[in-house]
Amino acid sequence: MKKLSILLVVVLLVSSMSMTVFAQDGGWLDNLLGDNEREDDGVIKVGFLLKTMQEERYKTDRDAFIEKAEELGADEVIFDAANNDENEQLSKFENMLTQGADVIVLQPVNTGTASNMVRKAHDSGVAVVNYDSLIMNSDVDLFLTQDSWAVGELQGEAMVEWFKENRGEVKGNVVLLRGQPGDSNANAFSQGVLDTVAEYEGLELVVDQSHEGWSPDLAMETTENALTRYDNKIDAVVANNSGMASGAVRALEAQGMADTDKVFVAGSDADLINMRYIAQGKQTIDIFKKVKPLAYEAARAAVALAKNPDRPIDEIVDITRYVDNGQVEVPTVVTEIVVVNQDNIMDTVVADGYHEATDIFSEE
Repeated sequence: MKKLSILLVVVLLVSSMSMTVFAQDGGWLDNLLGDNEREDDGVIKVGFLLKTMQEERYKTDRDAFIEKAEELGADEVIFDAANNDENEQLSKFENMLTQGADVIVLQPVNTGTASNMVRKAHDSGVAVVNYDSLIMNSDVDLFLTQDSWAVGELQGEAMVEWFKENRGEVKGNVVLLRGQPGDSNANAFSQGVLDTVAEYEGLELVVDQSHEGWSPDLAMETTENALTRYDNKIDAVVANNSGMASGAVRALEAQGMADTDKVFVAGSDADLINMRYIAQGKQTIDIFKKVKPLAYEAARAAVALAKNPDRPIDEIVDITRYVDNGQVEVPTVVTEIVVVNQDNIMDTVVADGYHEATDIFSEE
């Protein structure tokens, strides 16, 4: 009886694997719909739904995506943003489905619950390209991201070098400003910082705080509280994004400590105000996650999927790696990031046309 049970399990597993392989041999649309059909109106229509326009970078995401999608043959691009409100995002996502989007590029407000939107899209035969922040526990079709896993690593490496140059040893109090609680990107960004702190006994993580909506004002408040609690003995503040780093700088300014010789400050997104802070010596580094390449790749993928529903995704898009989201290994395209400091502003954000030198070095 035991042998028969084992044999039955093996047969079921082999059958399941065979069905999976067979399903993957078809086009992506057939894999979503099965025996059902979706009417083809001959119009290439893609949606692009961001979680917010709060950060400066998202204007670039929007404009670059629309430009490239239209250049590649999209007849219509439906754009919207959700004000960091997951209920508002769900409503706008459903509206894109109603408007007949073939593919929706989605940056989720809540990476833990956005799987519901993926499921709704798939039920309608619409592919979802996951943008920037990984949607957890879903069978999302494709993930486009900058090298999120390297953000905290680069921040941590720069912090260690700063301690060596400014303190003579890697020893001091560190504040970590995380983004949205539970957000997959916030977790990915933070891990490299946590690993760095764990590697050096002299570093003490005195604050590790998440912030709703990636709020700069809440990050400023967290930094103010840390300065008060530790009698201004804060040596490093590392933020998941530029907005929160700017909040930290404002808190340090109030104490006369916004000086990179006194406190290491790192952000990520290369917003204009942060580039000015770096030029002024108030912030040490920022991570330039090149936005245009990410938006361009997302547009290419979305239009290619819309034009080729009868082909598997891995034949349409050049996959960099596969990332486990808790349910599936998601095919992923990764774009590069670089560290920006006082010495290389001109060679990075200015050379890439992300900011004008006159804007960074203005007296405003």
